[in-house]
Amino acid sequence: MGKKNQPKFKLGDTVVIIMYGTVGNITDIKYLDGSYVYEVNYSEGLYIEKTLQSITEYEGEILYQQEQIDIEYKYIIGDLVQVDGYEYDYFKIIGYRTEIWRYKENAWEDVIYELSRISDGEWLEAHEEELTLVADAKRADAIIQKLGLLLSNKNNELTIIAKQNNPGKGERDMTMTKNEKMEMIDGLLDLYNDYCKLFHHFGDDEYQHIMKIALAKIEKAAEEIYPGHKKEHTK
Repeated sequence: MGKKNQPKFKLGDTVVIIMYGTVGNITDIKYLDGSYVYEVNYSEGLYIEKTLQSITEYEGEILYQQEQIDIEYKYIIGDLVQVDGYEYDYFKIIGYRTEIWRYKENAWEDVIYELSRISDGEWLEAHEEELTLVADAKRADAIIQKLGLLLSNKNNELTIIAKQNNPGKGERDMTMTKNEKMEMIDGLLDLYNDYCKLFHHFGDDEYQHIMKIALAKIEKAAEEIYPGHKKEHTK
């Protein structure tokens, strides 16, 4: 049996599909019926060697293929979110962009969201994995309105605490004393109880949603004060 010839192209080579004049990279090589065939840009079809030519040797007109990218966005404009490192703030998504990264051996897309803080309009950028959804765009305004006492009232102790410990632009380290956290928990408990009464009286799901948010904040603050100790809540 004769020695099998070596393929003309190797994985990663940039070639031109002669019949189309389009450019692509070799993504797979197969040996079929005594000949090498090549996959280009992960396409379903395979090309024999004579239909391909190295881009450095091709002298015809090149038609560069356009890459189609399908991106699923987890959040949309108008969503109400929280950001890692800003545990006591709420933000509204005001825009987003996608950065496309392409290298010889790697490729990815990075979605970056532009945010506006509800309490003071402070602008912030964050990656998708740093965000937690509080309410979708349809419910965001109603949630913000119902959270008004917590976020906007200058006489509210929680607002005073948040402002005293509010980080500068681009900073994410918010340090609160134990007493301040205890005061915050007290305020959140009052908020929880107020909305609990409203929920039982009116049956509005939005009130229950606020209760869940307040309870989650209480649990987080308590865990920070007493690490490893979780209290049981009576339902």
